[in-house]
Amino acid sequence: MTICEPTRLLVTGGAGFIGSNFVHWVATHHPEVKMVVLDKLTYAGNLANLDGVPEEQLTFVQGDICDEALVDELMASVDAVVHFAAESHNDNSIADPAPFVRTNVEGTFTLLEAARRHGTRFHHISTDEVYGDLALDDPARFTEETPYHPSSPYSSTKAASDMLVRAWHRTYGVNATISNCSNNYGPRQHIEKFIPRQITNILAGIRPKLYGDGLNVRDWIHVDDHSSAVWAILTQGQAGETYLIGADGERDNRTVMADILTAMGQESDAFDWVRDRPGHDRRYAIDSTKLRRELGWEPTHQDFSEGLADTIRWYQENEAWWQDAKAATEQKYQKLGQ
Repeated sequence: MTICEPTRLLVTGGAGFIGSNFVHWVATHHPEVKMVVLDKLTYAGNLANLDGVPEEQLTFVQGDICDEALVDELMASVDAVVHFAAESHNDNSIADPAPFVRTNVEGTFTLLEAARRHGTRFHHISTDEVYGDLALDDPARFTEETPYHPSSPYSSTKAASDMLVRAWHRTYGVNATISNCSNNYGPRQHIEKFIPRQITNILAGIRPKLYGDGLNVRDWIHVDDHSSAVWAILTQGQAGETYLIGADGERDNRTVMADILTAMGQESDAFDWVRDRPGHDRRYAIDSTKLRRELGWEPTHQDFSEGLADTIRWYQENEAWWQDAKAATEQKYQKLGQ
């Protein structure tokens, strides 16, 4: 086990959904840690996501992870980096894969080279989608030994970035780890994603939409549990190792839709079916035994209905946060027939 006790941390993509929640988690649980957030503030980044983080703990820099000079300057000022920054929406990657190759592959390369120059501890955030999908009737779950089999432009670029991290550790000795996580949910998630899209549809008086037959299974984890797992890996993980993060939260999309509708006082079938997404993966499932056994991590938000209720409440109480993006998001989906 390699012990890392960062005092100054670079968080790429720290104004996005998962990154900003990690920043809030660190600010709450490790107030001694200073953080530099580097974010390009694309449509998925929102500076308001960092509201409430103490000013003395946070420095925000708007910039691109492909900007070699900027990345090098920031890397020289920290002792560890957690790399969340990514283009991450499957539908967008199908429509235009170019930004995914640039950000997810070239951006990760730029960061790795800077970490190599400065000897910086590097933790890379990835996804379970690099493994492809599982059959609905398959009892297996993904493990760290599962072969890569990405099926979308998004997951292919994340797989490529994972391979770069492994190569930079083995070839150049970069002190790097990787985590592949299942589907996150919680506050501050962009409304193009499944759970917040349905919640905000209901709040806006729009009928929710469900892809295909609704039987696709996702393994849900609360974003705060993801944050605590990332911290455990950053501070205790073995260099060169990969850790899968999951909270045993398998649910099919039809069930999640019904849970949302019921929690918001609607009939469980008050939604419209829409045509399926091309190449839509059927099932993801994470086996996080290694993380739990080796680093002693356990999820604390294991009641999905409770976590979902808290998430719904956040969107109800923060309408100003999502309202401006709602019309544009739904217009985009309408053009796709989704």
